[in-house]
Amino acid sequence: MKIDYYAYSSGIRNWNAAFKVLLSMTVLLFCIIADNLYVSSAVVLSMALFTIEKGKVDAMDYVHLMTIPLTFMILGSIAIAAGFSKEALGDYRIDLKICYLYTSASGIRRCLNVFMKAWGAVSAMYLMTLSTPASELISVLRKAHIPKVVVELMNMIYRFIFIMLEVHERMKISAQSRLGYVDFPTSCKSFGNTASNLLVVSFKKANAYYDAMISRCYDGDFVFLEEEKPVTGMQLAGGAAYLCCLVLIWQLTGRFW
Repeated sequence: MKIDYYAYSSGIRNWNAAFKVLLSMTVLLFCIIADNLYVSSAVVLSMALFTIEKGKVDAMDYVHLMTIPLTFMILGSIAIAAGFSKEALGDYRIDLKICYLYTSASGIRRCLNVFMKAWGAVSAMYLMTLSTPASELISVLRKAHIPKVVVELMNMIYRFIFIMLEVHERMKISAQSRLGYVDFPTSCKSFGNTASNLLVVSFKKANAYYDAMISRCYDGDFVFLEEEKPVTGMQLAGGAAYLCCLVLIWQLTGRFW
């Protein structure tokens, strides 16, 4: 819900959606292809500053949203750097009696590089996600000639998520008013009942959703009013300058990493 809120209230919402998607995807791909710690660090910092300052996203909310992917990236990076062995391997090790937990300088280096590269890619995607409403993203995909069935399923699923969230919130309030979460066993029972009821209600809501579309002359194609947002010369120049800076950092630091 907060992601959707920031997308609609973003300071760069009036930018062309295709331009934002193209810029974000270009930065993401370059961050992965460059495979350079300094480039990744520059992307992380620049994307965060731009999203917070220009996109008007609250800094604490941005950090909170970033903690979800960071958790998975940290766990995955640790798995790359560390290993277990019955022999004393690596540059650094801990004797666990039954085996050794070890790592090496090259492993730590590789772990840090992978972590920062993934973080840079996620930061680039966050710029797009927190500044572009889902309806505009779907419009961009349609113009990119993504199969119609995929685009329409994305649109329907996205809208249906909010319907289910509202239904779940009402069920949760109802259970709380009946002391459904007073202790752990009762909470587990209430959770199970809510989940089963939510499945039944989802089918009913889906039928009502489809009936509503049919009543509005749905013939297999979603048609939305799209706002024209031309790309300005300043935006093109800024995007090109930013990419050139990343290439320059890559060229200057390639021999150091």
